[in-house]
Amino acid sequence: MLTVSDMTFDKMISQMTPAIYESLKQGVSLRKWPDGRRLTPEQTELCLEAVMRYEVENNVPEENRVGYLERRTCGAGATGAGVSPEMAGLGRDATRD
Repeated sequence: MLTVSDMTFDKMISQMTPAIYESLKQGVSLRKWPDGRRLTPEQTELCLEAVMRYEVENNVPEENRVGYLERRTCGAGATGAGVSPEMAGLGRDATRD
């Protein structure tokens, strides 16, 4: 069931400009408002939700979205089969020589 605050949040998302989106995205990243004041945990959560909803509703490419992690498989698929220790970042430890 939608509440008045849900409808207000939905309206805010639908009216958000790209500039506001970028400002909120930066605020979440830095955990600060543009004037330097720290975001509270509640503000961070609301801003992050707004950013994520904006990204979905405005078809922001996945690789540009908050929290995107590039998949790295070293060309060996999800199992890692056939990847040398060096390619997997497990090269010899030079400190043990």
